[in-house]
Order: sequence, then structure tokens, then C-alpha cells
Amino acid sequence: MDFTSIASGDRGSVAPEICAAYAVDGVTPSCALRPSTPEQVAEMLKYAAARGLAVIPCGNGTKLGLGAPPQRYDAALCLRDLNRATYYEPDDLVASVEPGMTLGMLQQMLGEHRLWLPLDPAGGDRATIGGILAANSAGPLRLRYGGPRDMVLGMKIATPEGKIVKTGGRVVKNVAGYDLAKLLIGSYGTLGVIVEATLKLYPRIATRTTWTIEMESFASAREFRRRLLASPLRPLRAVLLNAAARTLADSGGGEGVESSGPEIVVEAGGSERVLTRYQTELGALAAGINATINRREDSAARGVWARVADFGNWVTRECHAACVLRAALPIAAAEDFLERTEAEGRDDGWQLAGAAQLGVGVVEVGFSPNPEPRIPSLATIEKLRRAAATLGGSTVVAHCPHDLKSKLDVWGPPGDDFETMRSLKAAWDPKSTLTPGRFVGGL
Repeated sequence: MDFTSIASGDRGSVAPEICAAYAVDGVTPSCALRPSTPEQVAEMLKYAAARGLAVIPCGNGTKLGLGAPPQRYDAALCLRDLNRATYYEPDDLVASVEPGMTLGMLQQMLGEHRLWLPLDPAGGDRATIGGILAANSAGPLRLRYGGPRDMVLGMKIATPEGKIVKTGGRVVKNVAGYDLAKLLIGSYGTLGVIVEATLKLYPRIATRTTWTIEMESFASAREFRRRLLASPLRPLRAVLLNAAARTLADSGGGEGVESSGPEIVVEAGGSERVLTRYQTELGALAAGINATINRREDSAARGVWARVADFGNWVTRECHAACVLRAALPIAAAEDFLERTEAEGRDDGWQLAGAAQLGVGVVEVGFSPNPEPRIPSLATIEKLRRAAATLGGSTVVAHCPHDLKSKLDVWGPPGDDFETMRSLKAAWDPKSTLTPGRFVGGL
């Protein structure tokens, strides 16, 4: 296939050995594209659609493992060269950036004006803005600031028709086209390719402090979570780690002191007066539930937050976890789910590391390493999925080996909105040019 006629210089394709770097679930494309302008992205998509070719957009690859194996995969569309800020007005708290800009690059730019984008997605600073938005990826900071959908004011989107569609604007109260941008965020690149995003920015918090609250049981953790969320306190983020995740997070994946009970980790920001108030009020919230509170302001605390925010990638890469499940649950069900998954795991000979984003309803569970490397059975995974379903939630298999992924539906049963999703896919991408088969229900 020859895309070079619509790419500048020799950037249209790369050697086969380089294409292997863009493999998805064991499938390697025959071509990799490196557009340098939004217009080139649109032309490449139009070219592919006209010839029935399948394209998967990517940036730094932090999200490529998400989703089902591709039904077809002819070309990787690498957006790393689209990494510029096209508009930046610090006084208005607005910036427009291209999809290949990494979160780290953006934060460095914003930091010069004491601003930031309060997201802690999977992939951390390596994650690109396009990947974060396409996967709607957000970590525990969602408790205070919301997710990507709350920070996008407008977009430019390249479609398989070769068009660039604009939605929204550069002012906070502009709602024109909001629903269109909302559709693209979390669509995993199945409808169009984001080529620019206009983002709402926030003043950077100068001083941040972390507290760890060691618990005797999930019952104690449940009570503390209830008290915290009902209190006037507004922490930046809060997570519940079970004993296995706590041991791994504190040790960075290496050998650490075995933890015996769950732990809640809370981060707050502000003046020293505000942080002193947090110290006092967290102590009051923990009264009578046999909890031990420790204040931490060291680099180890920052490391724990980085590992928790990137939980799925971290336990897979550093701790060699065989499989990671992500559950979306009612906020009040986090402790019950972690307790049930621990019991189910023990029954099947697994130790499960779990992290729950408190006040958000997202829980991630990883199958921890065993003396003998092995892959969890389909029966074990289904047990955990049933546990989430009985609590009113659903699960996605976020990470697992290719051999296992080919035997299960990583997304689970489609929801009631699936026909709407199918109609949108047919309208936006009628020839299934973009990531065919990777999303819910084989979209």
C-alpha cells in the first residue's frame, strides 16, 4: 500500500521492522504513517477508507493494549509529530494542543505560568493528550476535578471522509458542539481522530500533602470513606488499597514489608493552615475505627500516587501481573468488591492486588505474581465479573495476554445504548476504517 503520495517527504511509511513497534495484540501493520499536520491526517484517513484499509491511531502506545484484538489492521497512524500548542492564553486559562503532545510536555509548558491540567491518567506523563481523550483516561484526581470530558472546551476531528470537523470553542461557557466532543471522548478512536483539543486549565496548587490511613479491616475503611465523603473536606484524591496493593505500592514493585490490612491514601493541597486543618479533621474522622494516620510529604508519597494512577500499566509491567480488571461500580460498593475479589482469588489460588478510587466508583484489580507464572482461567475472571454485576457494576479486562484475550470479550455485554453506538459508528465510519472490532460489541 502506498500512502506516500499524501505524506510529506519520506514520512508516509516506515520499514517493516519498525512497524513491529506498532503491533496490537500480536497483529503487526504493514505500514506506519507519521503525519505532521491535521490535514495530512484527514487525507490519510480518506485514502484508507476509499481502499477498504484499516487504521489504528496511536501516540506513545500507552493505550494500545486496551480493547479487543483488531479484526483488521493495515496501517498505524502515529500522531507523535502533531505535538504543538496551537493556542495558549494563560490569563484566560485556555490552551489548544495537538494530540501528540504528551501530558508531561503540557504540564511543563503550563508550569511556567503556575497552571496545570489536573489529570493523572494511565501512562502518566508519557500519555498523549489524544490518547487520554480517546480513552477518557483519568485517575484519582477525578474526585476533585472531574475527568477529560469536564476539561475539553472544543475539538478538531479528522474523519474518514477526509474532513476536519470543528466543535466547541475557546471560552469556558461555550456549549456549542459539546455533545459532539463528548461522543469522541471515550470512543477509543472508533469515530474519528482528534487532531486538536482546546482545554480548560487550572491554577497549580503549590503545596500538596499525602496522608496514609492504615485500617484493620474493610469495614473500617468503609466507615472512614463514608465519613470523608460526607465531611466538608475536599481532598484532591483518595484511594483505597487492599493489603496486596499496599505492599506493592509502598515497595515500588520490589520486596517490601508485608501489609496486613487495607489502607486509604488521601492527598490535599493548599496553604499550611489548610493542611493543618486536614491533619486535625482526618484524625477526627478516624476516631473510634482503629485507624493509624501518618502524614507524608516525601518523594515516596509521590511515587505511590504515580503507581496508583497508572495501576494497570504498572502492575502489568513492573510486577508482571497476568491480568488486570477495571470495574465501574456504585461509589458505596468499592469495599465490598475488593473484599469479594480477595475471597474469590484465594479460592482459585491467586493473590489479588486492588485499588479503588474513592468517590469515583472505579476499582482496578490485578492478579499478582505467583511463584509459578500462570494465566488466570476464564472461570476465575467470570467470578470477578459476576461479583461486580451483583453490586450493580460492570467490568472491563484492561490488560491480559493475547492468548487469553482471544478467548473472552474484554468489554463484557454491551449496554442498552449499544444500538445508538452502532448507528453512530455507521454514520461516522461506514467502512470501519478506524480500529475495526476493538470496541464494545465488535465496533
